[in-house]
Amino acid sequence: MRHPIRPIHVLPLLASALLIPLAMAARAHDNAEAKPVSPIYGVSLPDGYRQWELIAPAVESEPLNELRAVVGNSKAMQAYRRGALPFPDGTVLVKLAWQRTPSSEFAPASIPGPATTVQVMIKDSRKYAATGSWGFGRFVGGRPVDEAQHRTCFACHEARVKAHDFVFTRFAP
Repeated sequence: MRHPIRPIHVLPLLASALLIPLAMAARAHDNAEAKPVSPIYGVSLPDGYRQWELIAPAVESEPLNELRAVVGNSKAMQAYRRGALPFPDGTVLVKLAWQRTPSSEFAPASIPGPATTVQVMIKDSRKYAATGSWGFGRFVGGRPVDEAQHRTCFACHEARVKAHDFVFTRFAP
């Protein structure tokens, strides 16, 4: 004998089918907004930046004694390859830095030691008009450093590389 489906039995299933995806979407939205952002600029670590192309490596001598690598998103890479300045809006540059450590296998070489900072520059001429169209973020252990350190970012870039659209890094083809 068939049992008729009563509307009262379907409602809990229908409610579950609708509410669970909504709750999951809300949780994902909350997690996306929970990314740490830099003071002043509101810059966060970009998704997938560790897979971006290398623009150039660098060595910072004393006092920091760091090995560095600068990577860029596709807009940055296109601009570097064209030799185009200023960089277009949407350009994102990320500098990764590690303590420079002597290699135990090859004495003249240095290798990356512990990570020190990840620094981000984002080009947005409207949002960052007051700072040469660039927003800055400096992160240690995935967390932004304090506001005082972020206040030094643009001043340093403006004093030294204003003629190169406030960017230190040159492309190493």
